[in-house]
Amino acid sequence: MSYKNIVVHCDQSPHAAGRYALAAKVALLTGAHLTGVALTGISRYAEWNDSLGAWPLPPHVLDHLRHQGAAALASFERDMAAADVKLWSSNLYEDDAESGLLLHARYADLLVLSQTDPDDIQFGVGRPLPPELLLQSGRPLLLAPTEARAGSMPDTVRHPLLAWDGSAQAARAFSDALPLLRLAQRVTLLVLNADRDPARHGAEPGADMALFLSRHGVQVDVMREFTTVEIGAALLCAAAERGCDLLVMGGYGHHRLRETLLGGATRSILREMTLPVLISH
Repeated sequence: MSYKNIVVHCDQSPHAAGRYALAAKVALLTGAHLTGVALTGISRYAEWNDSLGAWPLPPHVLDHLRHQGAAALASFERDMAAADVKLWSSNLYEDDAESGLLLHARYADLLVLSQTDPDDIQFGVGRPLPPELLLQSGRPLLLAPTEARAGSMPDTVRHPLLAWDGSAQAARAFSDALPLLRLAQRVTLLVLNADRDPARHGAEPGADMALFLSRHGVQVDVMREFTTVEIGAALLCAAAERGCDLLVMGGYGHHRLRETLLGGATRSILREMTLPVLISH
């Protein structure tokens, strides 16, 4: 497997530059085409309003939203030129962020977003994007932490931490991350509290996954630990202690009516993440 097309969300968030830098780094490392997607925030399902002569907003407001989207793409384009990314394109669409990104995720190997910042409210984003796109897109997400800065992104992936709990979601995340794992200098496979569910792990927790990854060209150090700390916090602590620059994990959740319910570790990682996270459902 290799990445051929990566999609990154483009907006005017103060966190956009860090997101673009992360997307550019992965595109350069893997030789993938990087597509910047900006949305006006007006749903493509919105009905025409004859009295206004436009969608639910007056024409001058719609023009302003299009201008904002174009400005976001201009920033993306400048950052791609500065990063010397050769394979990229940019597109502006009439849609809300969630629906538009869900549509474009179908044609991507990886979708790059930012961690949700509750203080950063963008027009057309009705609810946090990572949980919805994680559960609905069918694609892995690469999330940039809100503290990410354009100049803080290393040129390579040095040391990923793989959170292995024996689940189908984690197994898929590891496969989705293979293009990056093969480039790493060191990879750590962390198994927490394996004795609580021995049926998932077998006699030697982590050994079967380590063998699987080795056959894909990825050698891992298997670490088995017990913790009484909440799993998400334990993973972030382990990543910090080992100097890891990427966390790879499975994400859990489901929809109930109009509510998105995430598993405890998934919820805490999305809220507290301090390093880039590649997550699959």
